Amino acid sequence: MLVLSGMRTRWITFVGSFVALALGVGLIAATGLALAATFDAPERGPERFAAAPVVVRAADHLRVDTPTGTRTKPLDHFGPVGPRTADRLAALGRTVEDRTFPADVTADPAGVDAKESRTGPGAEAARTGADAKEPRTDPGAEADPASVDAKEPRTGPGAEAARTGADSGKSRPGQEAEARVGHPWPVAAAAPYRLTSGRAPAAPGEVVVTTRPGGAPLRTGDRVLVRTPAGNAPRTVVGTVAGRGFEDAVFFTDDEAAWISPDIDALVVHADATAVRRALGPDSGMDVLTGHDRRRADPDPDRDARALVSVNALLGTAAGITLFVSAAVVASTFSYAVAQRRREFGLLRTAGATPGQIRRTVCAEAVLVGVLASAAGVWLGAGGAPLLVGRMTEAGLAPPWFTLGDASWPLHTAFWTGVFVATAGALVSSHRAGRTAPTEALREAAVDSRVMPASRWAAAVLVLLAGLGLPAVALAFDPGDLLGRKSYITRPMLLVVGCALLAPVLVRPVGRLLTWLPARLPGATGVLVRENTAAAVRRTAAVAAPVLITVALAATLTGTVATLEEARAAEARTATTADYVVTPGQEGRPLAPAFVERARAVEGAVVSVSRSTAVTVLEEGTALVTSEARAVDPARLAAVSELPVTAGRLSDLDDGAIVVNEEWLTTRVGDRVTVWLGDGRRASLRIAAVLATGTGDNGVYVTRRNAGGAGVDRIDVKVAEGADRRAVAAALHSAGAATGTRVTTRAEWLAANGPGPNDPTRTGLRMILGIALLCTATALANTLVMATSDRGRDLAVLRLAGATVPQVLRLVAAEAVVAVGVGAVLGGLVAVVNLLVVWGALVLLGVMSAVVVPWGTLGLVVAAAALLAAVAAVLPASFALRTRPVELAGARE
Repeated sequence: MLVLSGMRTRWITFVGSFVALALGVGLIAATGLALAATFDAPERGPERFAAAPVVVRAADHLRVDTPTGTRTKPLDHFGPVGPRTADRLAALGRTVEDRTFPADVTADPAGVDAKESRTGPGAEAARTGADAKEPRTDPGAEADPASVDAKEPRTGPGAEAARTGADSGKSRPGQEAEARVGHPWPVAAAAPYRLTSGRAPAAPGEVVVTTRPGGAPLRTGDRVLVRTPAGNAPRTVVGTVAGRGFEDAVFFTDDEAAWISPDIDALVVHADATAVRRALGPDSGMDVLTGHDRRRADPDPDRDARALVSVNALLGTAAGITLFVSAAVVASTFSYAVAQRRREFGLLRTAGATPGQIRRTVCAEAVLVGVLASAAGVWLGAGGAPLLVGRMTEAGLAPPWFTLGDASWPLHTAFWTGVFVATAGALVSSHRAGRTAPTEALREAAVDSRVMPASRWAAAVLVLLAGLGLPAVALAFDPGDLLGRKSYITRPMLLVVGCALLAPVLVRPVGRLLTWLPARLPGATGVLVRENTAAAVRRTAAVAAPVLITVALAATLTGTVATLEEARAAEARTATTADYVVTPGQEGRPLAPAFVERARAVEGAVVSVSRSTAVTVLEEGTALVTSEARAVDPARLAAVSELPVTAGRLSDLDDGAIVVNEEWLTTRVGDRVTVWLGDGRRASLRIAAVLATGTGDNGVYVTRRNAGGAGVDRIDVKVAEGADRRAVAAALHSAGAATGTRVTTRAEWLAANGPGPNDPTRTGLRMILGIALLCTATALANTLVMATSDRGRDLAVLRLAGATVPQVLRLVAAEAVVAVGVGAVLGGLVAVVNLLVVWGALVLLGVMSAVVVPWGTLGLVVAAAALLAAVAAVLPASFALRTRPVELAGARE
């Protein structure tokens, strides 16, 4: 009864705590439900080979035996099915060869007709062109798979057609090529695709295309321009099939597909899987896929799981920050609510209540509020989770298919978290009230003195030492660790907690600093604000705490991300000295061989061709670690780049060497390292040079022979001294327009690869900061409503002393704004320390870049908090001032 009576009497205090806790629990529940949905990607069955009995293709995972078991890693490039393997399996039953290659379509009948006189890959070329390039051998055969580049321009029959056909690829203004993939028609039955109109392709120049809503309206009989790795040529659509959603395809005759792309990417075998495995043997380097495993042969089978990685990281971060902010503001709210009741507790102690009884009363109130608020928060979270998921998909933070699951554990977790936070906050606050003597409690009710007990001092010092010591240790031994997301998100929390614990001590000096000038202006408002801020330490600290948290997080997170982005941009500007950077028109595709050939022939251009690949190393005999790598021509690399070499020479890179960065365990020039290349081959390479770690983008460099069959995906072009820059640019752009290749200047490339306003990382940070700001707004409003509601007698005294109502309201608003300013200053100090740590880590990693301070974000956060604080303070004060001052002054609390 005592608990319910107290709650009924001080309902304003408990309503504020209820709202703050319910909102925090609701946010935790909503993010938890969304986070639970990221743990499992949607189950998708086989798509491209759904009707195939057995699919054989090269193994796509590296497997290495270690003392602790077999370790696996996905291969960056896996090889083709060799012709000897195909011949061996053909003896078991009917086989169908699958080939996949870019086949972009431009629906421009007028442009196609104008080019028909051009020479195209005719029937004879199609029949003999497959022999124009020797197919790669089976994995493990004597010939080196990397010695033959499947992506280089071909020679032999059809080569002239490929070169002249490339010239016919310029589409008319306004015509855009539709990105598609090419396959031989016989493999269409493995999906299965079914003709909806027309017939199958029977001769070179005939194709069947998939149709889909919103795509190019292609129909049987249309003339289209198709761009493939063999060049561009007009073709006739002789049939259409309904698209199946996972690809937009163009089907060629089997012979023409073999001429365009000689390598066999997969083999459909109509035979018993056991017989197929027996025929291949255990060390064939081939995977035999049946049943659900056939999905591994689909285009990008891990796309769903990979799409959820960033969503999981974002929601996990949001949930963690929500929990931290909610716990901090709720604990602060309960602490201030208990501090407001010192007079009440003092009277209870005088009446004979024991310290244990007071503690139990406060804890019982907290448990009751915690249970009710947590239940309301769970209800809010369950209703808000679909809105959160919908907003994430609209903003591009989650894939369009992302939906909530049926998990219920996040709701239980959020509920009990809310109850625990409420109880823990009340326990800490009630301990001091319970151990205070009756006379001390009555005396403390009038003046804020001894606001920092020894236990709080000890906790604050320990937390601050940890917050400063851990980054110092990392700077000394592993500065790169400080640039990771987990580090720069969690690191500020220790300093925030430490400053929040010290807030009662820091409020007076910071408050006096902020009110130094207003106190010297004419009028009494500035002096009153200064003295009230210094006297009401607990009230000021309670208002400043949520602002401190939000400002520190906003400045640290956005400032760190912006600083790292600027550092990466500075590295790119320094490392790339080329005048032009060429990349594929479609992400994830190699550059057209026709463009590579034409770029190399441009007079006055120094051309450096490179390929994306990867190398894997077994660290300490237990862990496979894969590093991104680029395969380059060492002789041309120095002409188009200035890499941060700390040891060795780039010119020493050859087929038996590798360039590593300082993150590698072995970094001594001349030492040999055992690596697995992008196609799974094992190699022992000599360290030729070592690069500075930088922001993590300084990868590994190898030669083309060690590229694992990767295609060219970037060309850096430097205009030679004395050459005609305009002529070089014109030649590059002409070749790019003919092959769908993106040619950009160095400045354009740097701008395109930098973060934009809608960058997912920035959008995610805005969502996280929005959550923190919402918690801050609730805590601010709650604390100020409680504080102002208890200041009726103070306001009445001001009125009786001659102050007008507007003057009193201005004073109340000014005090609230100063309290927000105190929180902003303390939060800014935390942010300064964290940003200096990031800057120090960058300097130690060899990156000289400026610290980026997000002044705009900080200004918005502080302005919003100040406005909200002023409104939350003025509104209850204006209601209180409606009562006659004499009645307010005589009222008893």
